[in-house]
Amino acid sequence: MKTDQPIHVKMVNNWLDIIQQLLFPPTCILCGNAGQAGRDLCSHCQLQLPVNACCCPCCANAMAAAESDRLCGRCISSPPAFDKVHAPFLYQEGIRYLITGLKFSARHAHARLLGQLLVEHVRQQARMPDCILPVPLHNARYRERGFNQAIEIGRVVASEIGVPLDLTCCRRRRDTPHQAGLSAKQRRKNIKNAFELARPVPYRHVAIIDDVMTTGSTAHEMASLLKRHGVERIDAWVCARA
Repeated sequence: MKTDQPIHVKMVNNWLDIIQQLLFPPTCILCGNAGQAGRDLCSHCQLQLPVNACCCPCCANAMAAAESDRLCGRCISSPPAFDKVHAPFLYQEGIRYLITGLKFSARHAHARLLGQLLVEHVRQQARMPDCILPVPLHNARYRERGFNQAIEIGRVVASEIGVPLDLTCCRRRRDTPHQAGLSAKQRRKNIKNAFELARPVPYRHVAIIDDVMTTGSTAHEMASLLKRHGVERIDAWVCARA
């Protein structure tokens, strides 16, 4: 179900990118120096980003290098409903700054950069899905914030890799309290039955997208719902793992 853009659309987009870079050259969000490769990030700051190099092959939780070729204890004792998490960075330093700036200060340029960095990772490491599903916000939370950070990142990713972005299939049926500060057990209870499907799911392979994963409870809950309705494989694509 992957969709490729027509050649004339790609040409127009390329010219628009060239014009934009001439008029507004990329500037590193983290240090203010000139960006590189068309991104608002310089090569020095990119090298300083906290890469999630050694992690559980299922949930991407950081592990010691000697253990990162096998599942973590949590995935063994309580297997998640999702199949694999792709999380290129740890929720630290520059990545934390980009995510919090987007989520709490509506700095949408951060979404573009986060999406570009995520694309760079999934192109090399992930199987391409039939569609991308951003983790939905409840309507009350959406009105309060004015946007959904998962959607903003998802738009960039979907556009770059040519996979459809589905914004209507899954919705949050209740306004759950903020997850910050809750234990893993409290998070699972808080998010239980928080999602519902608005219509049948026509996909076999889905990538759930979000800014950061802490315990994996949200992705697990969404994946459980989707698998009960026939989706065969569900990956989670997140910018960072906490």
